[in-house]
Amino acid sequence: MKKIIVTGGSGFIGSNLVHYLIKKKYFVINIDKMTYSSNNFYKKKIKKNFFRFYKIDLNNKKKLQKIINKYKPKAIFNLAAETHVDRSIDSPNQFINSNILGVFNLLEIIRKNKKIKKNIKLIHISTDEVYGDIKKKRSNENFPYNPSSPYSATKASADHLIKSYVRTFGIPAIISNCCNNYGPFQFPEKLIPKMITNIIQNKALPIYSKGLNSREWIFVEDHCEALLKIFKKGKIGESYNVGSGINIKNINLIKLLLKIFKQKNFKIGKNVKIKFVKDRPGHDFRYALNSRKISKNLGWKSKIKLEKGLKETIDWYLNNIEFITSISKKLYQRRLGLKL
Repeated sequence: MKKIIVTGGSGFIGSNLVHYLIKKKYFVINIDKMTYSSNNFYKKKIKKNFFRFYKIDLNNKKKLQKIINKYKPKAIFNLAAETHVDRSIDSPNQFINSNILGVFNLLEIIRKNKKIKKNIKLIHISTDEVYGDIKKKRSNENFPYNPSSPYSATKASADHLIKSYVRTFGIPAIISNCCNNYGPFQFPEKLIPKMITNIIQNKALPIYSKGLNSREWIFVEDHCEALLKIFKKGKIGESYNVGSGINIKNINLIKLLLKIFKQKNFKIGKNVKIKFVKDRPGHDFRYALNSRKISKNLGWKSKIKLEKGLKETIDWYLNNIEFITSISKKLYQRRLGLKL
């Protein structure tokens, strides 16, 4: 049975990837330091004979190296990262430690071990935010990086570091840059789970500025499928954009969520109203990816349409209320990202 390490496998995308890989008959080793947005909820239906978990920070190089040497995985999917833009405005140092130094440790371990280096692929999961604000058209893999927040700057730094290690040291690494994900297990500080949670709990729906910011969305299982395709068919040293090709304004997304709840005959409380709040500093207006490369070269395309994916996501949260109630409200209800 092929072994794969997933770093950050207790986070949103990571936990979905763990489930997806196990379903595809891989033995998965999850390495996660278990921060505020990590969860154990995903373990409930895990086949234990296909899975191991280690609570480790990527900055603990000694322990990290020991696990990699022990399992000799065919791939490391690196999803270990701080990801919330508002938090990066409040505490940039945490993002530098996780998103840059953690990646550096992974690269150094691979570089210094010839056997590991020869038999492994590092699949690094990055973001569309490294390209910055895309006023027109869609950004392809050759677009210049222009990050706007400490979060996107640290992700861009990691991408550049990886590319330099590929060229200088021959590290077998591939980068994926994905658009906004949504789906099960997502921590409710992000837009879609926050809106779903607030609708369920009869609370206002805060939205930055006038809600005209445009985002491209992909259902998380589509993303997991793309990552496995990149592992199997992707070319070392390349980057692949992963997106749905469909953009929607934040205000229209929230209206669509409300529409779906009504279709499900969910009784929406009187406090559930859109509330415009002060914008975050340096807020990008639009992200939009050109994903033709992965489609043409690897034969991958997103399958799940936005409305269908949102319906499945809402159903998951309604059927897993315990996931929401198990999280302290202090961790996701306070407004962050106002510091200048």
